[in-house]
Amino acid sequence: MPTSLVTGGAGFIGSHVADNLLAQGHSVVALDDLSGGFHENVPAGALFVQGSINDDAFLSRLFSGHRFDYVFHLAAYAAEGLSHFIRRYNYENNLIGSVNLINLAILHRVKRLVFSSSIAVYGRNQLPMAEETEPRPEDPYGIAKYAVELDLRAAHELFGLDYIIFRPHNVYGERQNLGDRYRNVLGIFMNQILRGEPLTIFGDGTQTRAFTHIADVAPVIARSVEVEGARNQVFNVGSDQPCSINELATMVARALGAEPRIDRQPARNEVQHAWADHEKARRILSAGPGIPLEEGVCRMAAWARAAGPREPSRFRALEIDRGLPPIWR
Repeated sequence: MPTSLVTGGAGFIGSHVADNLLAQGHSVVALDDLSGGFHENVPAGALFVQGSINDDAFLSRLFSGHRFDYVFHLAAYAAEGLSHFIRRYNYENNLIGSVNLINLAILHRVKRLVFSSSIAVYGRNQLPMAEETEPRPEDPYGIAKYAVELDLRAAHELFGLDYIIFRPHNVYGERQNLGDRYRNVLGIFMNQILRGEPLTIFGDGTQTRAFTHIADVAPVIARSVEVEGARNQVFNVGSDQPCSINELATMVARALGAEPRIDRQPARNEVQHAWADHEKARRILSAGPGIPLEEGVCRMAAWARAAGPREPSRFRALEIDRGLPPIWR
């Protein structure tokens, strides 16, 4: 029975990956500091360990106490827009914490490290975003993710550490943190409707994204270590069909039986259009066509209605406030 470490195992994507690994017969250790995840997300069959990937001494003890065959690194603070204003925090959590894991994976001869990167590495004006497209990240979050990708390649070249890199995008679904005001627009919209608030849209709402249900991402990530052709490869994973934020707001409101009241805020500095090509994941990992957006939104809405609204969190350690969207203050 292989033993796998899942970082971010109490979080949204990480807990679903842990579910799938257990179903595949893995022994799973779910690591999370609970800064954005919830203990109730951890699958019953996993061993939960609370701690931070920034605590190198703690991580060393964890690796010494378990013989991990695979490391699935899903822990991150994935707020692209906010990353401009929390640069040090972003790099400490998304880059330095990842390097701690890479070091230990090398020292303990882990068979493969599976890393959740992001299509934020591509930047803008490169559609559709394909794996061979030259990365041009424009925000500190994307920069950190791409730096980890480069470090993994260097670790493979010198130490033989095998890796698989995924670049998911705009993943939504059950267990998403509805109380995070800075990321995951579907969760934000649903929480606002459940709280009787208008839906926040930055700019004119014509910006587009391809939204991906978690059921189309977590199984692909989990089974990737069983696919020989996936070793030392990069994969986009997600939906092919872009949708505007205006269209999404209408769809979410309809799924929750509400009228979409819109609170338009000044436009943010963000990529206007982002969607990716997934031919490589279909060819090598047998990734399917995906759950249609309206069906996936209805699934998540049913879960959100049962889970209930959450009080929106506020990031308390801003490093820069110049240019910060007023609604984030």
